[in-house]
Amino acid sequence: MQLPAVPGVLAPSLLAIPVAFGINGATTLADSPLVLMLTVVLVLAGLFSIILLTSGVSHFQDPLFCVFVVFSFTSVVDLIISLEEDGYISGFMEVYVREGEPHLRTAHGIMICYWDGIIHYGLYLAMIAAIGQRKSYRNLGLFWLGSLLMSIVVFLLGNLIGKYSSDLSPAFLLNLPYILIPIWAGVRLFQQPKVLPCLSPEKVAEEQRKCLYQRPQDMGLILVLLLTAAFTFFRGMVVLDCPADSCFEYIYQHEPYLRDPVAYPKVQMLIYMFYVLPFFCLCIYGLVLPGCSWLPDWSLVFAGAVAQAQFSHLGSSLHARTPFPYQTPEDVWWSFLFTNVFYALGPQLLALRCLRCPAFFLPATPASLHATKKHQ
Repeated sequence: MQLPAVPGVLAPSLLAIPVAFGINGATTLADSPLVLMLTVVLVLAGLFSIILLTSGVSHFQDPLFCVFVVFSFTSVVDLIISLEEDGYISGFMEVYVREGEPHLRTAHGIMICYWDGIIHYGLYLAMIAAIGQRKSYRNLGLFWLGSLLMSIVVFLLGNLIGKYSSDLSPAFLLNLPYILIPIWAGVRLFQQPKVLPCLSPEKVAEEQRKCLYQRPQDMGLILVLLLTAAFTFFRGMVVLDCPADSCFEYIYQHEPYLRDPVAYPKVQMLIYMFYVLPFFCLCIYGLVLPGCSWLPDWSLVFAGAVAQAQFSHLGSSLHARTPFPYQTPEDVWWSFLFTNVFYALGPQLLALRCLRCPAFFLPATPASLHATKKHQ
C-alpha cells in the first residue's frame, strides 16, 4: 500500500531524521572522550582505506603522504575548535578542550587553530595533490615546515612558563608528535632534489657580476630587512623589561599584549630576537654576496614561520578573549596593524625574490668563474 505524499510535511520530517541523528551524535562525542578518540581512529582508518582503494599503493611510497593526510584531519579538528570557541558552532570539542587542553581557549590558542585549520589545511591539500600528480612540493613543504615549527614551539613554551602551566594534563603529550614528525619531515624535504631553472653558466655569471647598486630590488629588500631587524631587536628589549622610556611607553601604549601573563607574546618576541634576527643579518649578507645557495630554501622556512607568528600575534592582540588591559588600544590600531603587517611582509618578499630570480644565489660553476675572471 502506497502512502500518500503530503507536500511540505513528509519531506521535512525525513530530512529531520539525519539532522537529529547528527546533533545527537555530536552531543555523544562531546560527552565521551573515549567515544571521540574511537571515532577519530575509525575516521582515519576509513580515510586511508578510501585512498588505498581509489589510488592504490603508489601514493604511500612517499611517507610524507601519510603525514599530510593525518595532519589534514587534525587541521579540520583545529578549525572546529576555533569556530566553537568563537561561538559559531557548539557541542563538538568542548569536553576535550576543557579537560585536555584548556590553553586552546586563549586568544593565542584560537588563532593558531584558525591558522592550522585554514592555511595548513590548504597546504596539505596542495601537497597531497602534488604527490598524486608526481610533482615537486618541496617549496610548499618548506613553507609549511617553518610555519608548523614556529606555531608548536611558541605554543609549548608558552604553556610551560605561562599562567596555564599549572593546568597541564597528560593530553599535553599529544603535542610531542608535532615536534618530532616535522623535524623528520624537514630532513626529508631538504633531501629532495631542487627544481633548478634552466640557466646557462654565462647567464648566472652575468647576474652575479652585478653590483648592489645595479640591483634596486635587492637594495629595497636590504632596507626592509634592516628596518625589520631593528624592530625585532627593539621588541626583544621591550619584553626583557628594558628600563628605557621608549620601551616603557611602547609596552603600555602600543602593544600591551606583550605583558599578557599567558607568556605566548613574550616567547614569540624572544624567538624573534635570538633566532629570526640573526637570520635577517644572514639574509642581508646573502643579498650582497652572490652564490649563497642556502638562502632560497631557508627564506621559505622563515617566511612560513614569520607569517604564522604574525597572524597569531595580530589576532591575539585584538581578540576579545584577551583581557581588556592587554588588548591593543583603539587609538593605535592603524599604526599597530601597519608595523606588524610590514614586519610579516619582509620575509615573504625575500622568499618571492629568491624563487623568481634564483640565478644570483646559484653556486658558481667553473664556466661562470672563468667568465667572471675574463670580465675582470
